[in-house]
Amino acid sequence: MAKSSQARSLVIVESPAKAKTINKYLGAGFEVLASMGHVRDLPSKGLSVDIEAGFEPTYEITPGKKRTVNSLKAAAKKCDRLFLATDLDREGEAIAWHLAQILNMPEQNTYRVVFNSITKNAIQQAFANPGKLDIHRVMAQQARRVLDRIVGYQISPLLWKKVARGLSAGRVQSVAVRMIVEKEREIRAFQPQEYWLIPAVFSTDTKADYSDAWKRFLASAPDAKKERSLAEQYQWLAEHKAFKAELHQVDGQKFHSDNRDKAERIFAALQTASFYVRDVTTKRISSRPSPPFITSTLQQAAANRLGFSAHRTMRIAQQLYEGIDLGSMGALGLITYMRTDSTFLSQEAVISVRRYIEHNIGPAYVPDKPNYYASSKNAQQAHEAIRPTDPDLTPQQISQFLTEEQFKLYDLVWRRFVSCQMSPAQWDTTSVEIAAETSLGTCLYRTTGRILVFDGFTRIWPTSADSPELPPMKAQDRLGLVDLQAEQHFTKPPARYTEASLVKALEKEGIGRPSTYASIITTIQDRGYVEKIDRKFRATDIGEVVTDKLCEFFPRVMDIAFTRHMESQLDKIEEQHLEWVRVLEEFYKPFKVNLDEAADKMKHAKAETQPSDYTCPECGKPMVYRFGKNGRFLSCSTYPTCKFACPCDRDGKRIEEQPSEHLCPNCGKPMIQKTGRFGGFLGCSDYPNCKTIQRLDKQGNIMPPKPPAELTGIPCYKCKNGELVIRQSKRGPFLGCNKFPRCRTIVSMKQLDRLRTLQQEGRWPPESPEQARELLGAESENKPKKSKKAATKKKKKQ
Repeated sequence: MAKSSQARSLVIVESPAKAKTINKYLGAGFEVLASMGHVRDLPSKGLSVDIEAGFEPTYEITPGKKRTVNSLKAAAKKCDRLFLATDLDREGEAIAWHLAQILNMPEQNTYRVVFNSITKNAIQQAFANPGKLDIHRVMAQQARRVLDRIVGYQISPLLWKKVARGLSAGRVQSVAVRMIVEKEREIRAFQPQEYWLIPAVFSTDTKADYSDAWKRFLASAPDAKKERSLAEQYQWLAEHKAFKAELHQVDGQKFHSDNRDKAERIFAALQTASFYVRDVTTKRISSRPSPPFITSTLQQAAANRLGFSAHRTMRIAQQLYEGIDLGSMGALGLITYMRTDSTFLSQEAVISVRRYIEHNIGPAYVPDKPNYYASSKNAQQAHEAIRPTDPDLTPQQISQFLTEEQFKLYDLVWRRFVSCQMSPAQWDTTSVEIAAETSLGTCLYRTTGRILVFDGFTRIWPTSADSPELPPMKAQDRLGLVDLQAEQHFTKPPARYTEASLVKALEKEGIGRPSTYASIITTIQDRGYVEKIDRKFRATDIGEVVTDKLCEFFPRVMDIAFTRHMESQLDKIEEQHLEWVRVLEEFYKPFKVNLDEAADKMKHAKAETQPSDYTCPECGKPMVYRFGKNGRFLSCSTYPTCKFACPCDRDGKRIEEQPSEHLCPNCGKPMIQKTGRFGGFLGCSDYPNCKTIQRLDKQGNIMPPKPPAELTGIPCYKCKNGELVIRQSKRGPFLGCNKFPRCRTIVSMKQLDRLRTLQQEGRWPPESPEQARELLGAESENKPKKSKKAATKKKKKQ
């Protein structure tokens, strides 16, 4: 980062990448430094909110940030002016306010600069017209932070006492979990309904019989486990002047059959019928391009088209926004700010993309007037949609400077933006009605197809071809019957949420805001309330238990409509200047009543049972479902008289313990296959007399025992009684206290040499954890991750 000894203006941004990109656009009179995200926040321990004194929060320097803060203070003392150039959303405004409070620069010399993109023009315009901090926006963010702290820190201890240690609740996250839990219960309660279809395949070539060829084609799929794809079927049908159709009417009544007898009667009548075209209708239709991306639609498209999680999408988008080194062009921000709910496009952006379309795709693809798109009523119109900063920088042109995932996301954003200002696609849609006279009356089949007349925006943003191309037909044409089937079907349960559909549902219900969707989805997985299986979310046992407890005692907190109302109230603090303390008082008074009632009346989850369909194999009494530290299990209802218990799967079905071929290495008795919290394992059949267990891998093979932890001789700085040892995890080695689980100290393996040096110098162990963090710097916070999550807990932008 370039620094000038004559710098008189200090610019603070959030990340080094952003600082590097901005630095080259400012003159020698500016020094650009990074705050590395939040520098001040509520302490991690304790409520730190004085509810009686108007919800006054107590802030402290974020752990590991004292060195950064000291550097910023030293730089501020050398400067006359302070420019706070953090992100343009509420979070960025709050970071800017905290920086202003810490650095204590005179207000008249403190400026707020915001820009939608990190380009030379945008940066120079922002610094030429600096503003001041928006205190209403800051208070809106503070109210949100305080409200979340109150909910989390006052409900979580209840969950520790009544469900299990280590659990937590969140004002928005708990509602998201409820949505997934309710979806899971809809699926369990779903009763499939039988229905029948009688599809047919027709051909306009009446001189040939394609029946056997069609059957051979379907049976010759390359993968014996999969059927021919629709695209393959449509191609074969087009080559044989054939098409599919569905039975629509029988004797003037809409066809519907929920039983085999009715379907087979109609099927038998159709087998001997002659078919002809009764009507053909063709009309021209247009399809407009989709709007440019906002945060939620970018996350949905990246999930559906690229398989990216919301968190991964936002991380990559942050990189593209902050700047990529493009060789001789230098570092350049490639997309506009990625946290937005507005589809607004600046006039400059529209002019540039229309010029690109005309010169590179063709004049016919440029509509007479720009395409405009309506945003949601809550959208902040001052923000722009997510778009490339320069449409002339095509993905292929800069691909050598991008990682694979950066290229994929930039290509998605670029194509969506360019296509949104292109002409509509034109289609000729044909509807065909096929008739047959049968013993049951006239039977009518229907089908539709379409032909692309003008590709328009689909040239850049391809859409799936869900309608086949039909052969030429006219009324009264005779048709050959290629295939006729009577198919039994059953209605399907509601689909589980994917990342894309969950983001869409959160947006529709007004739960959270676009900038929070990724962290919501990450948090509910990290807490173990939901899990993702085959890219779909399923509620865990602990998620269901916690949801039930919270719904019973905190109905307002868990109510979707009330959560939406609170989000609206928090928005109004910024937009309509509502008093933030009054908004919190509106929430807290009834919340406190619920809190007191829950503390008095909430039963422990382990004390509650649910009936099951099983009987105890030892005493013959009914078995019940109970909740334990590893989730739900089956237990004899007479416990503790009968102590029989066994595991069950996620659907409540009993898991039978199977004997294995292995013998216990300690006592020689057979080992039993069991399932526990961390998956399958082998346990001695003589348990509890012999408590030997052996871990299994995903293939069911016995895993070798973990090697003993390697001693380092370095004392633990927290408990003072333990010693840091080298442990192994799936992410590699790390340092942990040998007094685990009583002491859970974790230090990055990168600090080992530093720790040994400090110990030799007599500076280790320090007197307090704070001194330890000072000695180790920010690196002491680089703890091994239990899953892809640590940064969101510290609310540090990725």
